[in-house]
Amino acid sequence: MRRDELDKYIFAPADVAFVNILIEGKELSSTRLDADHTETADIKTILRQSYDNHAEFRNSSELEGWKAEERDQALNRTNEVRSVLEIGAGPGRDSLFFQEQGLNMTTVDLSEEMVRLCRQKGLRARVMDFYNLDFADRSFDAVYAMNCLLHVPKAQLSDVLTEIKRILKPGGLFYLGLYGGMDTDGIWEQDAYEPKRYFAMYPDEEIQGIIECYFQIENFHTRDMGEGPHFQSVLLRKEDKPT
Repeated sequence: MRRDELDKYIFAPADVAFVNILIEGKELSSTRLDADHTETADIKTILRQSYDNHAEFRNSSELEGWKAEERDQALNRTNEVRSVLEIGAGPGRDSLFFQEQGLNMTTVDLSEEMVRLCRQKGLRARVMDFYNLDFADRSFDAVYAMNCLLHVPKAQLSDVLTEIKRILKPGGLFYLGLYGGMDTDGIWEQDAYEPKRYFAMYPDEEIQGIIECYFQIENFHTRDMGEGPHFQSVLLRKEDKPT
């Protein structure tokens, strides 16, 4: 897809601001924030408010074809996956899909409105952030995270990856979807959402170098979105064995 063809397609609300910038030929920019002076609690509060404000809009939007393809392929090893935790689940569209495929889903999101929409779909959903997952060690066969860890400041990503690894069973799978291919770490001033959200994006080699310290990378591929960020799709496995 070329940049001059982007206006012919319908994109999800979360992607609209990205696409508008690409159409106009602008460069993405973010306010660089020193992690030592950034309060994670403030970032979480802003994210909660922003997604509460846009919950119904996101719930009613159609899923782009490429995102459906990524979702369909993410946990297709159903013979080894039964219990799945989706973090940053939004209105629960993906969790519902997996549940209808016979998987035992648990769904969490920081936004109370998103969790309400998840429960309306019959999902087991809780208000929770992924910095402190309120589950026992080795609770799940798989964790699914589509476009949510991009809201984690880079200084805190290692803490989140450690927490995800903790609640995965030995040999468990972790699907991670991100926007990246460029370097940002701060409030995204072009964000169409209010309040504006925090975005952290990584060049491909950098994000692979970080996550392979915690998980084995089974697959890494990207989807081109024209100039600017692209989508990074990563399938990971927890390597440690039961004791």
